[in-house]
Amino acid sequence: MQKIATRIFIAASVIFGVFGIGFWATVTEGEESASDLNVLFGRLAGIAASVVLSSFAVSVAGKYLNNSD
Repeated sequence: MQKIATRIFIAASVIFGVFGIGFWATVTEGEESASDLNVLFGRLAGIAASVVLSSFAVSVAGKYLNNSD
């Protein structure tokens, strides 16, 4: 049962990462005064956060999946 729950958690983490990247890549500009470089770095920071959070979750879940028999 733990293996099934861990695999579901891994799949949900990957989906979270994909949707997070999609969200940050397509988010609209909020302020008129923001420069293009500022908007670009904001989007890249959001994408990086989505990747880091989902990869951390998959890493932790993978350890539990490999250790359970």
